[in-house]
This record gives sequence, C-alpha cells and structure tokens, in this order.
Amino acid sequence: MKGLLARRHRVLRARHVQHALAVAETVRAQDEANSIASNADRLKRVRGQLFETDSLSSGASFAAYRELADRLERASRQLDGALYDANRKVEEKQGKRIEATREKEIAARLKDQTRAIMEERMEAKLAALPRYRKVQRAEG
Repeated sequence: MKGLLARRHRVLRARHVQHALAVAETVRAQDEANSIASNADRLKRVRGQLFETDSLSSGASFAAYRELADRLERASRQLDGALYDANRKVEEKQGKRIEATREKEIAARLKDQTRAIMEERMEAKLAALPRYRKVQRAEG
C-alpha cells in the first residue's frame, strides 16, 4: 500500500508540474496577444494623428501622408489577423490549463483516498491485535 501511495504522490507531483507549465504557457500567450493588441492600438493612434495638422503645405506632402496612412492601414489589418490568431492560441492554452488543473485535482483526490484507505487498514490491523499485544507495543 505504501508503494501505491508513493506512486500516487509521484503522479501528483508530475500533474503539478504539468499544471505549472500550462499556466506559464497561457500567460506567455496572453502577453503575446496583449502586445499585439497594444501595437495595433498604437498604429491606429499614429494613423489618426497623421491628418491632425492644420497646414498641409503642398500636394506632395499630402500624398506622402496618404501613402503613410495606407501603409499603416495595411499593417493594422495584418496585426488584426495576428491578434485573431494570438487570441485563438490563448483560448487553446487556457483549455490545456483547465485540463491540467482537472488532472491535478484528480491526482490529489486519488492520493488522499489512498492515504485514507492506508490509514483505515492500519487502524483495522491495530484493532485486530489482541489486547495484551497492544499493551506490549505501547510500553516498548
């Protein structure tokens, strides 16, 4: 029975490590998604600020602003696609984290059940000992 308890404890440690890795991967994916979202917001702000100046001196400068705005718009669309992919990756990692949490909880319950069964068997063995043997063990 002690061997079974030791195996359950090893499984619990392994599940704990898997859970920690899943949490770390989820956090990493969330940070990546947040970074992409931040970059997309900055691009939109820069594009919005391009035409806030009141004085455009020439058509050439207006054309340069328009070209830059088009490039920023294309980059923004690319970041939107990357953000979508990053959010899907976050959802996938969260699913794996939830699964790892469930596996960890199952392993903890199995270990606790094994420990309880082991303690019950030990108590049953002690209760089955003759009275004089119990006194001898208590004294020695």
